[in-house]
Amino acid sequence: MKMTVGIHIIADFYGVDPAVLARVEKMKEIFEGAVKFAKLSKISSDYYQFRPEGASGIVLIAESHLSFHTWPEYGLVTLDVYTCGAPEQAELAFQYLKEKLKPTRVDVVRMDRGVAVEDTKAVIEISNARKQSVEAR
Repeated sequence: MKMTVGIHIIADFYGVDPAVLARVEKMKEIFEGAVKFAKLSKISSDYYQFRPEGASGIVLIAESHLSFHTWPEYGLVTLDVYTCGAPEQAELAFQYLKEKLKPTRVDVVRMDRGVAVEDTKAVIEISNARKQSVEAR
């Protein structure tokens, strides 16, 4: 049986309000909200404010990461949602980001990661080890 160890959603959101994309504070609020909404396990985050405007950020989660880079002058944000947990969590985070950023156009690619892994027992053991690591924090 073919299986995967994760899902990677790569998207470009067009037509986003430039005022939202210009300042790191608003993007941070939205990405931190996506992590909470999808019940992902945050490890750390880092954000950067470009001058005069624009932002980048990454949220490291036990399941992998969420990241973004903005171009306010184009109303564009490029983002990744990559989880090795339940695919539903990645989709919840992605839908939350769409709802909050309100793009007029979305280009998206969904990739199954680790499709060559065929040993279900090994994947379950890896998943359980990650979960125990997060719970120990």
